[in-house]
Amino acid sequence: MSWSETTLKLPGRMGSALGAQALAWWRSIYLTAVVLVLVVTPSSYRRGARGMLAQQIYVQTAPVLTGFTALAALLCAVIARIVMVTAQSYGLSHYALDLVVRVMVIELIPLTAALFVAMRCTIPAGVQVVQMRTRGQLDTWKRQGIDPIRAALVPRAAAGVFAAITLAALSCIVALVTVYISVYGFNLAGFGGYTRVFGRIFTPSLTLVFVLKTWFFSLTVAIMPLASALYTPVARHRQGGAELGGFARMFAVLLLIEVISLMGNYY
Repeated sequence: MSWSETTLKLPGRMGSALGAQALAWWRSIYLTAVVLVLVVTPSSYRRGARGMLAQQIYVQTAPVLTGFTALAALLCAVIARIVMVTAQSYGLSHYALDLVVRVMVIELIPLTAALFVAMRCTIPAGVQVVQMRTRGQLDTWKRQGIDPIRAALVPRAAAGVFAAITLAALSCIVALVTVYISVYGFNLAGFGGYTRVFGRIFTPSLTLVFVLKTWFFSLTVAIMPLASALYTPVARHRQGGAELGGFARMFAVLLLIEVISLMGNYY
């Protein structure tokens, strides 16, 4: 193929790529709306569905609790030590505790928990959905009058949201305890001052932004991999690379949420 022919076909290829990306984004938004509606629908919690939901919550949450708790404690201890030593070297030790709490609890922990759940739970759940499509199980459910989204995706999405929120809440508690021990040691001498710092930082507006950010993080990591698994052609999954596209879109949404939360907190 000559250079001129390649140049002529370039706009068409770019248009096709942009159209495919727009379609992938629209399908992710559509699936999010459908899953949210099904989650609040009582018929989604019949006896068999409740068992599947409980199983998915256990599978996606219980095995990672211990590992993530240890990782969060280690990360908090290291970052707290670095920030405290750096602040003391510049004569800003009275700002160090505020900085550690803001950086660890408000900014770093929710994002770390969301990415951890995505890597260990929701992306593997998306792989399971792809395998179900390959075996024809979703088509079999359709012929039997069973909604594949309700049967396969809702339990996995709800379990992903639960896992992300649970890990974020647990790691916030671990971070607060670890920061306190790093600053004051194993005694209660600084408990009053520490709680005052905590109360001064977590104003109602900041708390609202923090809760919303954690919720949207969990929703993003729960839905985006499943949307890629459900709507991307099976042939592309077999060729490889489809998961990377879904991960890139998920990371872009997480980054957008983080930027919006920063604007809400500091502007």
